[in-house]
Amino acid sequence: MLVRGRWQTGRVRERDLVVLSEEPLNAETRLDKTRLDKTPAGMHYVRTHFPIPIGPRSLVIDGLKTAPTPFSLDEIRSLPARSMVVTLECAGNGRRFLDPKVPGEQWGLGAVGTATWTGASLRDVLRTVEIPGETVELLFRGADEGTPKDLGRRIGYERSLPINDALRDDVLVAYLMEGQPIPSEHGGPLRLIVPGWYGMASVKWLERITLLDAAFTGFFQKDRYVIDGQPLRHIAPRAVLVYPPDGAVVERALWLIGFAWSGAAPVARVELSRNGDEDWVTMPFLERGPSPYAWAKFTVHNFLLPGLDEEYSLLIRAVDAAGNTQPLEPRWNALGYANNAVRPTRIRVRS
Repeated sequence: MLVRGRWQTGRVRERDLVVLSEEPLNAETRLDKTRLDKTPAGMHYVRTHFPIPIGPRSLVIDGLKTAPTPFSLDEIRSLPARSMVVTLECAGNGRRFLDPKVPGEQWGLGAVGTATWTGASLRDVLRTVEIPGETVELLFRGADEGTPKDLGRRIGYERSLPINDALRDDVLVAYLMEGQPIPSEHGGPLRLIVPGWYGMASVKWLERITLLDAAFTGFFQKDRYVIDGQPLRHIAPRAVLVYPPDGAVVERALWLIGFAWSGAAPVARVELSRNGDEDWVTMPFLERGPSPYAWAKFTVHNFLLPGLDEEYSLLIRAVDAAGNTQPLEPRWNALGYANNAVRPTRIRVRS
C-alpha cells in the first residue's frame, strides 16, 4: 500500500500506479490494466506540484467590488448537483518520448484517467455573488503551496479561466469522485473540474475564487502550461492501445483494445496502420463515450495479421468530430507539453 508518506490514501495499491515521484506525488495510470470505461480513484493518475495540503472546508469568493464571501462545503452541497464522466489528462503526458529531452516529469502515456465527478455548477456557485461587468477572468487558487525550483520563492497553485469559459454550465465545483468524497490526492474536498481542458485547469484543493478585471499573469499561467507564450486549453486528440502491450508475442488472430479521447470535440473515428504504411483502416466497434468529455473505448475481435513469425508495428490514431487528427510526429516544445504523437505498438506473431 502507498502509505509510506503523507501524500496518499491507504486504499491505493502500489502495483496499480506507476509512481514517478513521491514528494510531490506524481503517478501514472496503469493503462496495461485498464479495461473499464472509468478509472477507479486508486488507479487514476495523480499530478501534484507541491506536498498535498489539508484540504480547506470552505470556499471564498472575492475580488473587484466583491467582499470576501465564504461558502461552506454544506452550502455548496445544497446547490443542484450535477454528475459528469470526464477524462482528465496532464498536459505533459507523452513528454518522455520527445527528442531532444525536455525538463519536467517524464510521463509516458499514463497521465490520464476517466472518472465520474459530482458537484455544483460553478455558474450556480457564482450566482450567489454579484459579478461586476468589468470581470474578464476568474482566478482559482488551491491550498497547495511550495517553491518551484526555478522560481526561488514560495507560491500557491493558481490558474485562471476567461469569464465566458468559467460560466459554462459544465464547469463544476466537485466534491465527489465516483460517488465518494474526493480523495486527498485527487484534490478533495473541493476540486474544480473543467471538462475538455488539460488537467492543469482543474484546480485541486480549491479554496478561493477571485474576480479579475485583467488577465492573470502568475507562474502557472504564463511560465508553465504554455506553448509559444499561449496558455494551454483543450486536450489534443489521442488514441492508445492497452492490449496487446508493446513487445507482446501474439496469435495471428488477435484482439485489440484501446481508448481514444479529445477535448475539442468527441472522437469521430480511430484509424490503424501496419508498419507505418499509408493504408489507414478505420477501426470498427468504437463505443460512444459515457459523455462528450470522456474517452471512447474501441475493441476489435479477431484482427487478422498476415504471416507467422512476423514482426509488426501497429499505429493507432484518433480523429475528432472537429477534424483534429493525431499527428504522426511529435511537435517539440521547450516544456514538453501536448505531445500527442502516435506511438507504435510492436508485436510479433507466433510461429
